[in-house]
Amino acid sequence: MTIAQTDTGRTVTTNIPARLDRLPWSRWHWTIVIGLGTVWILDGLEVTVVGNIASRLSEPGSGLSISSGQVTGIAAALYVAGACVGALFWGRLTDKWGRKKLFMITLAVYLAATALTSVAFESWWFFLFRFLTGFGIGGEYAAINSAIDELIPAQYRGRVDLMINGSFWLGAVGGSLLSIVALNTDIFAKDVGWRLTFALGAVLAFVILLVRRHVPESPRWLLIHGRDEEAERIVSSIEERVEAERGGERLPRPEGEITIHQRRSVTFVEIARTVFSDYRRRSVLGFSLFIGQAFLYNAITFGFGAILTTFFDVPTGDTGYYFAVIAIGNFCGPLLLGKLFDTVGRRVMISSTYLLSGLLLFGTAWLFDQGSLSAGTLTACWCAVLFFASAGASSAYLTVSEVFPMETRAMSIAFFYALGTAAGGISGPLLFADLTNTGKVGDTVLAFQIGAGLMCAAGLVAAFLAVRAEGRSLEDIAKPLTATEPASA
Repeated sequence: MTIAQTDTGRTVTTNIPARLDRLPWSRWHWTIVIGLGTVWILDGLEVTVVGNIASRLSEPGSGLSISSGQVTGIAAALYVAGACVGALFWGRLTDKWGRKKLFMITLAVYLAATALTSVAFESWWFFLFRFLTGFGIGGEYAAINSAIDELIPAQYRGRVDLMINGSFWLGAVGGSLLSIVALNTDIFAKDVGWRLTFALGAVLAFVILLVRRHVPESPRWLLIHGRDEEAERIVSSIEERVEAERGGERLPRPEGEITIHQRRSVTFVEIARTVFSDYRRRSVLGFSLFIGQAFLYNAITFGFGAILTTFFDVPTGDTGYYFAVIAIGNFCGPLLLGKLFDTVGRRVMISSTYLLSGLLLFGTAWLFDQGSLSAGTLTACWCAVLFFASAGASSAYLTVSEVFPMETRAMSIAFFYALGTAAGGISGPLLFADLTNTGKVGDTVLAFQIGAGLMCAAGLVAAFLAVRAEGRSLEDIAKPLTATEPASA
């Protein structure tokens, strides 16, 4: 590493990004995946539990005066709204203060809010802490995706990012099975079981918080913010651990260096100019992917339990079994297709997963409208739809976290997540709750068709605008704003 002093600050030439990208997969990388990726399990647990316990919360004796529509509509929208606000609030601080500080703070916020949800005694309390739970989760999306992409080698980045984001559905499986137990009145009273599910989420968050203490700050972030000596120590330590794991075998020489002018912060004006002027095509891509997946998931899966009980007379306590099945299908999508995003490529895989899921959802809507589905066959159709949709949705986070410059990464993730999710995730649950509560087949079919149409539209945008980022370093995909070379459009 060479360092020079200029009128605007220190100029550093370094090979630290290349050293991180040339690392083979190791146990150290698994610690990153476990320490950071497990938060999506908590998010899946939260969303699924609330959807499955909606009917129980509305029953007399639950301890809350609240309707099922308020749970799947107002509470769900407030959770998503909190996530959008949290993403923007914490996203800016993640780029300014660092990845590690923020992924510790945001998890602590989630922990406290979900614990306080468990002791809700009035509907306003439940609504407030659903919002604050989302506020913490929203910050996690920006901080975690930034850290993962900056720590994982380029050749593995796509599959790892997809599998980590897809782990949301492991939490959904857990939430589904947990709700079955929690809603069993032979085990827990009506006003106790649902509280224990939220309390368990807080306990799991505390365990993850302890594990996360051992995850280092991103060396890439440290480098740009004038802490290059600390970045050097972290990378050297990682290299020593990897070489020791390989029996002392020396790592290959890194290829490539980058020269940057170190800065402490980047202004909002610079971020806006970068996103909306320098990378306009990538911005259109990001918006399209997030709006499509956000409406599909936040609008429809929030009300899945209500569909089963309304149209197929599935008992409230049994909806968890059905949701566990589609959750497994969701997780299998990123797990089995993830490697293809690094080999076949981003453009082909992103566009095809969006288009396939949209077309399959159109088919499901038609079968539902014809009265050809049962609770079991509807669940099977959803498994097929969400197998592809889950991989596509996960690739939306991957895309916006790797196609914008380092200095704007967390804020870009937060921005696209917030706007895309606000469009589909706030209006979606409110609209879908009204549609399913009418008990009319046509209204539910309309919701399916809207989600399918948006997914197909996003797939077409990706076919033309997706960036070929597979196997490339983050600095090659989008030059840092502080780099001496100009950014690529």
